[in-house]
Amino acid sequence: MRPVPGAIRAGRFLVSGARLYARFVAGLVRAYIGLGANVGEPVRNLRNAARALAALPGVRVAGVSRLYSTTPVGVFNQPDFTNAAMALDVPAGPDPETGALALLAALKSLEQSIGRVARRRWGPREVDLDLLVFGRHEINVERPDQRWLVVPHPETRKRLFVLAPLSDLAPGLRPPGWHETVATARRRQEAAEGSDAVRVIAGRDWPTAVQQPL
Repeated sequence: MRPVPGAIRAGRFLVSGARLYARFVAGLVRAYIGLGANVGEPVRNLRNAARALAALPGVRVAGVSRLYSTTPVGVFNQPDFTNAAMALDVPAGPDPETGALALLAALKSLEQSIGRVARRRWGPREVDLDLLVFGRHEINVERPDQRWLVVPHPETRKRLFVLAPLSDLAPGLRPPGWHETVATARRRQEAAEGSDAVRVIAGRDWPTAVQQPL
């Protein structure tokens, strides 16, 4: 898939983390990114994030999910979220840990550039970009901020707001360490959370669609 037409030029959002990421351009691996937002202008912020992801050096967009409105998890007294997922072919890096950390640094830089404000866990956010899957690799590595990067993302199997858009892209995917496919996990979680916990609000063209109220 070609970069999203009218994409925001890389220079607007790609700061230090993305410049580091551009150093690792030999070889590609399929990564899945979860996108979410529920304050500010969520749809606009996700569009900007999708376009910026498409503009990352060495990245090819392999797929975009539908756009969903989802019920908050963990902290309930906040607005509903808007969620999506993207499949990206990204630079593998010299080893999986380095490649994944470089991609994570780019994601965090994009979040800050789009205007994310640090808040409590599971609280409101202007934009959230999560590395869900990085090829066939299981990764558990310390980040530069002394936190840990765990891939596949440990919450993916338990979150319908992640599984629904991810199943648009790869229903038959069995992420490393899983004993079920994404589609099976979605059905299981729909039974637990209720099918009305996620609602489709736009098709796969949402990154480039003319902005209208949803």
